[in-house]
Amino acid sequence: MASLQTTPILSLSSSWVRKVNASIRLPIPSPLNYSVPKLPSRTLRIHELHGSKDTIPLERNLITTQIYEDLYSPTNKSDNLTIQLYAILEEVADRIQMHTNIGEQRNNWNTLLLNSVNMITLTATAMAVVAAASNGDTGTPLLGLKLSSTLLFSAATGMSLIMNKIQPSQLAEEQRNATRLFKQLHTQIQTIIALGNPTEKDLKTSMEKVLAIDRAYPLPLLGAMLDKFPAKYEPTVWWPSSQSQRRSKTQESKRTNNGWSEDLEKELREVIEVIKKKDCEDYERLGNIALKVSKSLAMAGPLLSGIAAVGSSFVGNGSLAALVPLMAGSLASAVNAFEHGGQVGMVFEMYRNCGGFFTLLEETIRDTLEEKDIEKRENGEVFEMKVAMKLGRSVSELRRLASKSASSGMEGMVVEEFASKLF
Repeated sequence: MASLQTTPILSLSSSWVRKVNASIRLPIPSPLNYSVPKLPSRTLRIHELHGSKDTIPLERNLITTQIYEDLYSPTNKSDNLTIQLYAILEEVADRIQMHTNIGEQRNNWNTLLLNSVNMITLTATAMAVVAAASNGDTGTPLLGLKLSSTLLFSAATGMSLIMNKIQPSQLAEEQRNATRLFKQLHTQIQTIIALGNPTEKDLKTSMEKVLAIDRAYPLPLLGAMLDKFPAKYEPTVWWPSSQSQRRSKTQESKRTNNGWSEDLEKELREVIEVIKKKDCEDYERLGNIALKVSKSLAMAGPLLSGIAAVGSSFVGNGSLAALVPLMAGSLASAVNAFEHGGQVGMVFEMYRNCGGFFTLLEETIRDTLEEKDIEKRENGEVFEMKVAMKLGRSVSELRRLASKSASSGMEGMVVEEFASKLF
C-alpha cells in the first residue's frame, strides 16, 4: 500500500520541477557591440633632432610622449616645489606643537620650583627659630633641628642656583615666541601654496626661516641654551641674514611704478628714523634695566639662603645667632618670590623680542627701498599697509607720523611720539 501511494507523488513532483525549470529560463542576450573611437591621427614633430626634422606617429609613441611631457613640462617643476613646500609645512606644524608642549612644561617648572624653594626656605627658617627658642629651656640647642635647618637651607641654595641659571620663566617666554613665529611662518607658506606657482626662491626662503627660528629659540638646555645673563642687551634675531636674501640691485627701474612713488619712499625713510630714535632706543634702555635687575636678584637669592645656612649652624651661641637665619631666610624667600613670581626673566626676554621686532621691521623697509628694480619689490600700497598694521596704526596715521618727523627734522626738534602703538 505504501508503494502505491508513493509513486504518484514522486511523478507529480518530478513534473512540477520540470515546469518550474521551464518557467525560469531566460533568453540569452545577444552580445553588445561597443564601438571604441580610434585616436585621431596626430603626429609629434621633434625639431632640431641631430639637425633634421622628423615626423613620428603619435599612436606608436603615446606612452613615451606622455612620460616626456610629465618629466619636462613646466607644470611638473611647479608641482615638485609645491610638494616640497608641503613637506616644510608639516615640519613647521610639528615644531609648533613641540614648542607649545615644552613651553607649558617650562612654565610649570617655574611654578613648581618657586613653590618648592620658598617652602624649603621658610621651613628651615621655622626650624632655626624653634631651635633657638628651645635652647633657653633645655640649656642645649636641639641638634636635630639645627642640622635639619642647615640641610634645608643648603638644599634651597642649590635649587635656587639651578633655577636662577636656567630662568624657567624666560625659557617659557622663548617657547611662546617661537610658537608664535612658527605659526606666522605656517600661514605664510599656506598663502604661497594657495596663490600657486611657487618658485625656488620661496622654497629656499621658507627653509632659511625655519632654521633661523631654530637657532634663535633652541629647544635643548645643555649646550644650546641661550645665555640668560649676557654682557649687554641685544635684540633677538629670528630671521635669515640679509646677505642670504640679498636681491639684485644693479638693474634700473622699469616704467611701471608698482604702487611706489617718491613720497612713499620718503615716508618710509622717516618711519625708519622714528623707529631707530624712539622705539629701538627705548627698548634697549628697558632691556638693560631688566638685565641688571635679573642679575642682581639671581645673585641675591642664593647668597641670602647660603648665609642663612651658615647662620643656622650657630644657633644657640647667643641671642643674635637666631636672627641671622631668620632674617636671611625671610629675605631669600622674598627675593625668590619677586624674581620668579614676578618673572623678571620673562620680562627681559619680552624686551629682547620687541627689540628684534623693530630691528626686523627696519631691515625689511631698508632692503625694500634699496631694491632698484621696482618690479621686484612688493606692491607699494600693500607694503605701506603692512607696515602700518605692524605698528598698530592706520595708513593715514602712518603718513601723519612721517610728516611730523620730517617737519621736526627741519626745525631741529625730536619727535616725542613712538612709532608703534601696538606695544
